[in-house]
Amino acid sequence: MENLLAVLATEHALSALFLTAFLAATLLPLGSEWLLALLLLQGQPAFTLVLVAGAGNTLGATTNYLIGWGGERWWRHRPHPPRQRQRLERAQTLMGRHGGWALLFSWLPVIGDPLCLVAGALRFPVLPFVLIVAVGKLGRYAFLAWATQQAAGLF
Repeated sequence: MENLLAVLATEHALSALFLTAFLAATLLPLGSEWLLALLLLQGQPAFTLVLVAGAGNTLGATTNYLIGWGGERWWRHRPHPPRQRQRLERAQTLMGRHGGWALLFSWLPVIGDPLCLVAGALRFPVLPFVLIVAVGKLGRYAFLAWATQQAAGLF
């Protein structure tokens, strides 16, 4: 395991971060924060890491958006487990109450992925979707980078 982390942190650090951040933003239960923190602690530049993680995470959220856009009719007519139905209803409520600004919170666990799906199903405009989601995701990674540097005494 240590060898794998060493390789990821050197040769393929940015690719690994992008892919991990992308997958973390899809419906897969995965996190990317640990890799960002690890790479920061190993001396990688924070600005680059935040941009790479933010881009990957935004692209993953856009994938959820496209799934929502394309699968809306199919999705609506299928039975869903109660927990999944609750998440979607919560996301729909947020979108209904706050409109597109709710997408600033697409980085939140549990509710973020359904929020992006709902935005696609509701046909929220693509460009504002990407811009709002990117601001939220980049803000989260920037805060995480800052907090990691503060905790490690690197800043």
